[in-house]
Amino acid sequence: MGESVPQQDLKLTRSVVLVGMMGAGKTAIGRALAAELGVEMRDSDAEIVASAQLSIAEIFEKYGEPFFRDKEGKVIARLLDGPPCILSTGGGAWLSEDNRRMLMAQACVVWLKADLDLLWSRVRHKSHRPLLRTSNPKATLTQLLEDRTPAYALAPNKVEVEPQWSIEDTASRVMDILRAQGAVISEARAE
Repeated sequence: MGESVPQQDLKLTRSVVLVGMMGAGKTAIGRALAAELGVEMRDSDAEIVASAQLSIAEIFEKYGEPFFRDKEGKVIARLLDGPPCILSTGGGAWLSEDNRRMLMAQACVVWLKADLDLLWSRVRHKSHRPLLRTSNPKATLTQLLEDRTPAYALAPNKVEVEPQWSIEDTASRVMDILRAQGAVISEARAE
């Protein structure tokens, strides 16, 4: 047998939160990062749906957006109290000052910044986006992007998502930030 060669294990030291518009790739990138790091991928929207046993669209219709946002903040706080994970938040979660403060204090936050054309190409055929159930969904998306960009710009880290990038390309850019921020460290292990 040959000598054992030290391998590098990647360890997540604190949760990672991906923020950005619907269609920016938060869930897909989050899944890729979770798989690479061997940690759980959590999605605040999915947790709310499971808890309420209603779709997000149904929650919005039945109880309104303020009710949803209140639940969203509570779910995010609960998820951040658990072991380090990759957390994908809904597009509006970062707009709350309380959520921003909580997320920045307890996690490494990365804004996945995508332009309107890319976002529209990804969401235009999706029917589960309650905020886009309007007579002109592209105009609505345009307005949401304009309204939310100043809040997203407050995120301490940013990755500009390019249309030609694969999920792996974007995840690699995020991983570079996580390493630089100390949210991901390498630990040697013997084989």
